[in-house]
Amino acid sequence: METSETQSETKANVVQLFSHFMARVAKFEDLAAAGNRFLVNFRQALEFIRRPSIDKTSTIFEKVIKANNTDRIQSYINAGYVHPSSRAENLNKLNTSHVQLLNITSKAKDIINELEFLVEDVQLAIEAAVSESSQDYHTDLDLEAATCSEEGNVSFVPKKPGDVDYAIMVAVVYSMVKQDYVMQEKIVSSLSLKTSSGELESYCLMWSLHPFVNDEIMHQAWSLIS
Repeated sequence: METSETQSETKANVVQLFSHFMARVAKFEDLAAAGNRFLVNFRQALEFIRRPSIDKTSTIFEKVIKANNTDRIQSYINAGYVHPSSRAENLNKLNTSHVQLLNITSKAKDIINELEFLVEDVQLAIEAAVSESSQDYHTDLDLEAATCSEEGNVSFVPKKPGDVDYAIMVAVVYSMVKQDYVMQEKIVSSLSLKTSSGELESYCLMWSLHPFVNDEIMHQAWSLIS
């Protein structure tokens, strides 16, 4: 049988790894929040740049132009009825937002890789402890299997969680966060001047909703280190 001292050491190691894991998850969440802001900025800038021109066939429009046919009005008309400074400002906003989104997804990818290594470290720590004991069982922490149910109703944290409970939580949280990252990366890679208004609206909605992340499970995960 595994000694109580060995069990304590294993759990302490797993808890420490879990704390490192959740710290990286928090960093990922910060990046996701920043990415959401830049995605909204990208959408606003692109919508401004390609907004439709004034209806030049309007009688009222013609009267206004005739009554105010100045050099300033003419330059405004030549610029597509947009102040040159506003167009330049939004073009810069568009480019900056896209660059920042690419940077954010690059950093997020690094975090996902770090999370995967931590999941493996937790699994190895438990397997090593199990191999030292005479208990006849195998701890299966397959990453593909440790996912949320379709209903999203997952609750498996006991009042006194053991090392395996931490390991299962790590695998489940990793699966959710990775799916969220993949969605974000696909959104950013698809952005261009040709992205439609409908697509942009859907992208902003999906990014802000985090559809692959179960809030209840995340709450349980954070409660384990509170």
